[in-house]
Amino acid sequence: MLDADIRQANHSAGAGIDRAFYRSFLRLTATIALQNLILFGVNLCDNIMLGGFSELAMSGAAVAIQYQFLLLQTVAGVGTGAAVIASQHWGKHETAPIRRIFSAALWLGLGIGCVMGALGYFFPERLLRLLTNETLVIEQGAVYLRTLAPTYPVFALTSVGIAMFRSVESPQVGFYLSLAALGLDAVLNYILIFGKLGFPALGVRGAAIATAISYLVQFGLLLLFLRFWDKKLHVRLGDLFRATRRDWAVFTRTALPLVGSALSWGLAMNVQSAILGRMGATSIAANSIATTLFQVISVITYASAGAANVIIGKAVGAGDIPRVKRYTKRLQLLFLAIGAASGLLLFLARGAILSVYRVSPETQALARQFLLVLCVTVVGTSYQMATLTGIVSGGGSTHFVLCNDLIFMWGIVLPLSALSAFVWHFSPLVTFVVLKSDQITKCAVAAVKVNRFRWIRDLTKRGVPEPQERS
Repeated sequence: MLDADIRQANHSAGAGIDRAFYRSFLRLTATIALQNLILFGVNLCDNIMLGGFSELAMSGAAVAIQYQFLLLQTVAGVGTGAAVIASQHWGKHETAPIRRIFSAALWLGLGIGCVMGALGYFFPERLLRLLTNETLVIEQGAVYLRTLAPTYPVFALTSVGIAMFRSVESPQVGFYLSLAALGLDAVLNYILIFGKLGFPALGVRGAAIATAISYLVQFGLLLLFLRFWDKKLHVRLGDLFRATRRDWAVFTRTALPLVGSALSWGLAMNVQSAILGRMGATSIAANSIATTLFQVISVITYASAGAANVIIGKAVGAGDIPRVKRYTKRLQLLFLAIGAASGLLLFLARGAILSVYRVSPETQALARQFLLVLCVTVVGTSYQMATLTGIVSGGGSTHFVLCNDLIFMWGIVLPLSALSAFVWHFSPLVTFVVLKSDQITKCAVAAVKVNRFRWIRDLTKRGVPEPQERS
């Protein structure tokens, strides 16, 4: 009788854990997805409104945004690296080390933002010439980049700050900040691009000004939240200077592989754009449309990786290894389901969304073909990317993602894509298929890696006794 009672109690506890898991995963995924949707919506807003202004302006901004994507990816690597450590401390209910780790992340993010902002401001034409040889497109893109680049340091700080609150299960902070930025950007885009309310029609410069103002306002709102409404971490200005040598050592050991992976991925995306960019203006515009729409549709995929990162990290920090393994198996099934749903949604929505763009029939036809390719590869992206950056990295093993990306992207995909475009002279569609092929081939590697469970590492044990928590 006693054994039956124990089995029933264990079954009830497991069911409770199941409900808590799915509730936490869905809440984190939905909130992060909405935030990412809004973040991509800022670029989509520029893309669509400039497409209504002129195809040349849209293409110029699209090329400039590729450089900005490199900043976004790199800073995201900084934030994710810090969040991996922070979520494990959150599993132990320790907040002081979280503040110190994120102080290191903020300084690194600020440095990256300053360097990339300076390059974008002083050398926009040289940077964009690496991506395309279309002179008129470069001229438009240089205007956009030079106008927006001074706000890159602010954007970097905001991104790291949002990652800090995501790691302690408060993703709604990033959602509200991003929502405010999108609303402001949309209104200012309409006014400044087309010259409404007495303003001159500024075209691509107007889009950049609108986005720059939205970044500054977003940062200001983050500072206000930290000062008046933060009830979890109690961050103060002095925390920016409290990271110890050990904190920096743990942070760099964990974060730098993710920064390197993000930087590698961002550079690879720019190289991909450069390959397609040298296949004509039609390829540039079609890739811009397809990629932007794909980013919007796949926000749930990236959000699920962020949610898994926090959930796995918290479980590892709590020392509950059976729970880590149980969650890992469930998450893989969820990733596949999300990928299939995203591919179906992209397939069903592609025609309606493409009709919004005022582009040539050739550009629209090529963009439609690109989107069909992405309808398939998004399933692989959803599984392998979320498994490696969400589960494996969240469990404390961050080096594998970097090695995997370097081998597949730089050792296989990009060389074959260059041969496809410039040696074999295949069509833009065939080259695009080659560029996206790694999203499927990486799945086998991800499945083997994650189910061996050799990636579980408690990063919180590599430090010193923590100071007293701030009340």
